[in-house]
Order: sequence, then structure tokens, then C-alpha cells
Amino acid sequence: MAGHQQTMYMEGGPVQVPATIRGVREALPEGLRDEFIEEIENAAPDQLQFTLGRWAMNIPTDNDAAEEALLGRVRSGDFSDVTFAEDLGDDEYRSAG
Repeated sequence: MAGHQQTMYMEGGPVQVPATIRGVREALPEGLRDEFIEEIENAAPDQLQFTLGRWAMNIPTDNDAAEEALLGRVRSGDFSDVTFAEDLGDDEYRSAG
């Protein structure tokens, strides 16, 4: 992927996804592109970054299987190995790395 990118941290590890409207549109499955364009073109200015990031999470990645396995486990009520933000120390929570 060329151009501006952002890192998403997933269960299988970090992945790079586009960080531009064009990049996200081109990386999305074709069936989602029209819906994305409709939403991004009508997003309020203070919601553009949030909307773009939320749609970037729909870009297929190599880590999707691990992420789906984690979600399935959590949805079934198994929260083992899940850390909640309120359980972290203040400094840990603020550290993005």
C-alpha cells in the first residue's frame, strides 16, 4: 500500500492500513465502497477521522482470522487473557506502545 498509512493493532499483531479516503476506498471490498463513500462524503468535519478509522477496520488483513477467533471467544463469555483498560495502571493505559 502506498501513501499515508496508519497502524491497527489486532490479535494477530499490527497491520498497516491506508489513512486516506482514497486509500481506504480502494482497499475495501467492492461491495462496501458505495456505502463508505456515502458516509464519508456526509460526515461532519469533526467526525471525518473517526469515520475513516472505523471504515479502515473493514479492510481485509492477514490477521482477520485471529481477530475473529478472539471475538468469538469473547462473545461466548470467555474473557480469559482479556485486559480491560480500568485494570491497567494509569501509565500503562496512556502508553500506546
